[in-house]
Amino acid sequence: MQLKNYPSYHITYCTNIHPGEQWNDVFEQLKTHVPELKRRLSPDRDFGIGLRLSARAARQLQDAHLEEFKQWLNQRQCYVFTMNGFPYGDFHHQRVKDLVYAPDWRTEERLNYTINLAHILAELLPEGMDGGISTSPVSYKYWLQQPSLKEQACRKGSKNLARVAWALAKIREESGKILHVDIEPEPDCLIENTPETIDFFNRWLLPIGSTFLENSCGISLEEAETILRDHVRLCYDTCHFALEYENPRQALRQFEEAGIKIGKTQVSAALKAVLPETTVGRRQIRDELRKFVESTYLHQVIERREDGSFRQYRDLDQALPHIFDEQAREWRIHYHVPIFVDSFEQLNATQRDITQSLEVLKATGQCRHFEIETYTWEILPEELKKDSLESIAREFEWVIAAFGDH
Repeated sequence: MQLKNYPSYHITYCTNIHPGEQWNDVFEQLKTHVPELKRRLSPDRDFGIGLRLSARAARQLQDAHLEEFKQWLNQRQCYVFTMNGFPYGDFHHQRVKDLVYAPDWRTEERLNYTINLAHILAELLPEGMDGGISTSPVSYKYWLQQPSLKEQACRKGSKNLARVAWALAKIREESGKILHVDIEPEPDCLIENTPETIDFFNRWLLPIGSTFLENSCGISLEEAETILRDHVRLCYDTCHFALEYENPRQALRQFEEAGIKIGKTQVSAALKAVLPETTVGRRQIRDELRKFVESTYLHQVIERREDGSFRQYRDLDQALPHIFDEQAREWRIHYHVPIFVDSFEQLNATQRDITQSLEVLKATGQCRHFEIETYTWEILPEELKKDSLESIAREFEWVIAAFGDH
């Protein structure tokens, strides 16, 4: 929905919160939740939706149900302006872990899935509005242990992203709608922080992608770079950048200086644990964190050490045996917790990073699309589980208040 005081800003929630890997299941979830959320949050304004579709659901929607869905949106004064194209396959009720990064940007499957989402979004997007599709940060570092594999991922990924950019440029030419694919940095991925994002754009995407478009599409290098900068942007996930201990003001300024546009901000919070000096205190923290160990998603841990350096663990269960390391001072855990809560007994959330990010973005106008993305409601410890409809509404209300848009 549009914010009252910032009418060019749109806020939504990502429907990856709801289980459903086939279109019929996705549609049923939308019918269950969206009308009531609209009634509560924007009875007099159109309600935006952040649509997540698996590759299978996207094919089903495009093949047989797109007109029906468009009519449903129009009848209920709803619209789709952003999509989550990160998880390709199943995302609920089974082990996901590192499979969330597969297929990666070296593959035709990832390319075709993203272009399919773009054609769907072009049909659903209202006139006069740009639309974004968040996507994975090229690949997963643990799959690229050999330098040759990393280079292959950077090179092939750049070419495939350029192919998507060209497809989006064609959609713009035909429909007048501006679409962008938004790369979402994440811990342990090929692109996980500000320096790696800027390095990928400058060393790989822009030179490799521009040359590829020049040779394959018969355009100038200058035109190719413009297409890439317009149609390949950043998905700024406040949880992921907080995990990297980044200062939001500095990170956002660096992206602006590098000419990297922010297509979408995902509003989410990570779990944080400041480690006490005593063994007893750390044992209590460990016992609290054990509640968050689960088998569905990866929960990467980044540890800040006494000397200011960092250590990373692939998953929370692998990190826990190291909690008594006396050099460890703080843990940040990739576990999307409710954004309206700042503390959980002896644990905390990175809520302040969200507030700082929104303050900057409100002042600079670098981003106009905001998507709440707490997708862990089903796997939260029992004491944190709440009614999903009520929880989504509370998250909206918290973000609206953070914008000062009462």
